[in-house]
Amino acid sequence: MSVQRPTTPARELPTELESPRAKLIYLYLRPAAASIDELQADLDVEKITLYSILRTLRERGLVEKRDEQFAVAE
Repeated sequence: MSVQRPTTPARELPTELESPRAKLIYLYLRPAAASIDELQADLDVEKITLYSILRTLRERGLVEKRDEQFAVAE
């Protein structure tokens, strides 16, 4: 079963995002934070891949970890 997430107005992606999966994860996190399990279930991406991409996004200051969830940095 797919989870319906609220939509937000379109915004440009950060220019440093080149990977299609990084873009997908970034856009998924735009409206609301999500856990690794939610990302895996909804995006069908392996956890090891998610951890790698999220680490890169965090290092670039685009995503931050809040408790057990990840969110777009403000």
